[in-house]
Amino acid sequence: MGRKITVAVTTLNQWALDFEGNMARILQSILEAKDMGASYRTGPELEVCGYSCEDHFREPDTFLHSWETFLEIMMSPFCANMLVDVGMPVMHQNVAYNCRIAFFNRKLLLIRPKMAMCDDGNYRESRWFTAWTKAQKTEEYLLPHLIKEQTGQETVPFGDAVIATPDTCIGYEICEELWNVRSKHVEMSLSGVEIIVNGSGSYMELRKAHITNDLICNASFKAGGAYLFSNLRGCDGQRVYFNGCSAIALNGDVLARGKQFALQDVEVTLATIDLEEIRAYRVSLRSRCSSAAGAVVYPRIRCDFEMSTHNDIFKTATPALHFTYSSPEEEIELGPACWLWDYLRRSGQGGFFLPLSGGVDSSSSATIVYSMCRQIVQAVQHGDAQVLYDIRKILADSDYTPINAAALCNRLLVTCYMGSVNSSKETRRRAAQLANQIGSYHIEISIDLAVNALLGIFNAVTGLTPVFRTQGGCARQNLALQNIQSRIRMVLAYIFAQLMLWVRNRPGGLLVLGSSNVDESLRGYLTKYDCSSADINPIGGISKTDLLRFLSYAKKKYNLTALESIIDAPPTAELEPLLENGQLLQTDEEDMGMSYSELSEYGRLRKQYFCGPYSMFCRLVSTWKSDLTPKEVAEKVKHFFRCYAINRHKMTVLTPSVHAEIYSPDDNRFDHRPFLYRANWSWQFKAIDDEIDKLQPAYAPSSTQIRPNDDLVPSLDTSTQQSFHMDDSKHSSPMSSASFDGVSTAGQLLIDNVETQGAKPSGFSKVHVNVLGKLKDRTGIPV
Repeated sequence: MGRKITVAVTTLNQWALDFEGNMARILQSILEAKDMGASYRTGPELEVCGYSCEDHFREPDTFLHSWETFLEIMMSPFCANMLVDVGMPVMHQNVAYNCRIAFFNRKLLLIRPKMAMCDDGNYRESRWFTAWTKAQKTEEYLLPHLIKEQTGQETVPFGDAVIATPDTCIGYEICEELWNVRSKHVEMSLSGVEIIVNGSGSYMELRKAHITNDLICNASFKAGGAYLFSNLRGCDGQRVYFNGCSAIALNGDVLARGKQFALQDVEVTLATIDLEEIRAYRVSLRSRCSSAAGAVVYPRIRCDFEMSTHNDIFKTATPALHFTYSSPEEEIELGPACWLWDYLRRSGQGGFFLPLSGGVDSSSSATIVYSMCRQIVQAVQHGDAQVLYDIRKILADSDYTPINAAALCNRLLVTCYMGSVNSSKETRRRAAQLANQIGSYHIEISIDLAVNALLGIFNAVTGLTPVFRTQGGCARQNLALQNIQSRIRMVLAYIFAQLMLWVRNRPGGLLVLGSSNVDESLRGYLTKYDCSSADINPIGGISKTDLLRFLSYAKKKYNLTALESIIDAPPTAELEPLLENGQLLQTDEEDMGMSYSELSEYGRLRKQYFCGPYSMFCRLVSTWKSDLTPKEVAEKVKHFFRCYAINRHKMTVLTPSVHAEIYSPDDNRFDHRPFLYRANWSWQFKAIDDEIDKLQPAYAPSSTQIRPNDDLVPSLDTSTQQSFHMDDSKHSSPMSSASFDGVSTAGQLLIDNVETQGAKPSGFSKVHVNVLGKLKDRTGIPV
């Protein structure tokens, strides 16, 4: 028996419920690990069925097909004379568990269930699985008939145990158990487990990649031993992009690490470990030895397989690895691009259609597609047969081999400048220049004919024609005229997406790409069902400030000189008429009443730090004290929360986007909050006003200004009028704007009630008259 063992962690790009494809990728990883000399192979979490099956985990079919797939894997000759574990769901005594199953030479050794569920962020594991709570205990699991029939094995230990070979001992954590405050690796190491194995499904967020690396290094440093971490990579059917970065650590150092981003479906990462290094390291930690002497002994499952060899004296142990993390700009460049590739090749569509306005957001989406094309070309040049097969299938060209990113982009991406009388020559020029440099198939159209046609229908029915505010129109007219342009662009985008490949003599259709950023979604600065409504959105989880940094990075790396003028230009929707000299009347930040940097601050405080209006005000008073008075901070916070409340309903129809930012307001998976709010936040705003009174006794909050009728008419301070009036010049919808020429709907109804009082009954029931007409909220407004 020797002292050195070679182990493999695998990174897989799985797909929910793709049992056949998932099995092929698992078997490929096992074969590659074996060919590279590994005696042990582990893989990511729930790799058999795919992590994101979600409510499919409640279907008996998912468990049945997982066992069928597992049997095919276990019986494969690829697995002979190799210790293997895979991840899949298992039902035990009518309870569903997220498990690792270890086997050797067609015999199941252990089913180890997950002992800590993850229920934060995009995770909802307790909805489908239950944590195993019987520490250091196992039960007999009666194997399905199909397993028994093929192997003759009737039962297998199920629970919290470890596997002991003649030369070492292996224990398991599953994903969240590494993050948990009571991680199991400490107890296992004290019980003599030398190799801790973790199958994970950890997704990407900007600036997060170091966390997993720190955790596995710290685990192996404090406890001593080897830590094997396998992670999924790619889009398996959800909004997240799994982060890759599978790694092997030893005594606090990383020995090997997989890629964070890649188009590769299967990546095997190996390291050779000297077991004596673990033992020498542990015995030198005297306090650890004292703790280990009295540690609880884990149940050990014997496996008569020596992972080391007798003649390994000339075998070299893997040295520590030094590496650098990707910058946020690189993460934006690569992560969403890989996510787009997974979505495209699995959707059956032939490419993308993008309304390209010449602004930062749509230009970022276009540049990310260009990054995807570059990665495809590089993968093909490095001999990735799967990528070559997929791109030929997408393009319906069995002889095509991509050799140039711009040429490939021309076949995959159609960009369209949808101009109007309100569009400037500068944005048209910027869009055309960028399209030329990335190689997209670019067209230009005018939407004026379609807009005028719809206005003609409205005039035919009502006899009225709305005009912009600069032409004497009211806020409602101005807003409707902007929204009609946005929604026309959405309709045209889908028409062209469905037919452009027909025009180009190719089969299939195109996926419509969105281009609204996470800050605009948070503020609600978008129109329901406008050109931000699309099939998928590569930048929907990225902030405006990060996108600007990404474009600066891409300009230099890709030599896209067209991006320079795009970065320098003020963000604008160009939905209102230009000034006589052709200059812009409308800019996004003026429309929103806040800057993009302020929006990022609001977003992080609201989501990451769980701040309501009052808590946010208290945090920002100290943060912004050098620039703003408490009263000014209060008005900014109130304005944000009014806008957030009024527009929250838009998140229910937000275009699916790759999750990348911790303060994403995505209503469907990540940010579970109401979409119907009372927009005046009366109790919360009064708490802010009370705090201001303590800080500045002379300050009179705007919510207590004189009203026409303090008993019945709600106040609308300047900031309230502004938020209603401006909601939203770039992107809005009738529901989002509770305004009639600067007066709220609720306020107008109450005014009408005052004017008709005495002439006829108000229509309120007795309880409303006696209670609701007299009871006021904390700001003095009747409830």
